[in-house]
Amino acid sequence: MQMAVVNLGLGQTVYCEAGKFLFKTTNVTMETRLSGPSAGGGGGQRGGAGGMGGMLRQAVGTAMQAGQRALAGESLAFQYFTSTGGEGTVGFAGVLPGEMRALELDGSRAWFAEKDAFVAAESTVQFGIAFQGGRTGRSGGEGFVLEKFTGRGTVIIAGAGNFIDLNPADFGGRIEVDTGCVVAFEEGIQYGVQRIGGLNRQGLMNAVFGGEGLSLATLEGNGRVILQSLTIESLANALRKAQGGDKQGPTGGLFSTDAG
Repeated sequence: MQMAVVNLGLGQTVYCEAGKFLFKTTNVTMETRLSGPSAGGGGGQRGGAGGMGGMLRQAVGTAMQAGQRALAGESLAFQYFTSTGGEGTVGFAGVLPGEMRALELDGSRAWFAEKDAFVAAESTVQFGIAFQGGRTGRSGGEGFVLEKFTGRGTVIIAGAGNFIDLNPADFGGRIEVDTGCVVAFEEGIQYGVQRIGGLNRQGLMNAVFGGEGLSLATLEGNGRVILQSLTIESLANALRKAQGGDKQGPTGGLFSTDAG
């Protein structure tokens, strides 16, 4: 399990998803807000002009972003950390044993991440929601949304197992992936979901005995794609087996190797 240790200069701010914080030095303040920074001005940033109109737009933007995160099944809150006296330090981690990656955004391309990947980001990075549409979202296993990051700065993501970087352009322009293995991809990559074969004998064999369900994610275009080697489903199955879940026979485990 990896962690990210972030050094903050005086006045520098980083925000994380609630539940990803580990530790901080005493000269770093912590504040919880209902949304992350957004290009639309409703990302929880303080200050700004506009009087009552500006305050209303900010409140509406905050409510919309919170609602979008609720739809994605994520926490409503973000935690902000700011160094107030010299250099400060904050530690973050993901929720599954695996790898972390720092993505450097230069303002030219956005990044999209599956909903559990985001850990933390600089306050100069805007957080948003990208709707995938009902059919693609449901069959792709990511719900209706992906998380979108724009602007300039560093975004830290985490995943299960090990990461591998691929570019579909190096493989004829298209790759097909287990839907649970997609961690993040650059803007310019087209994400979709396709059925594995038809509803025939081989298609049902793939779905029932191949462990892949009826769909695969498709990634097309020219850009970086980050995949993970372990899915949440396979981790859950491994834990279930380790707890004896595969040793229960018709007699309820009475004659299992652990008995007696």
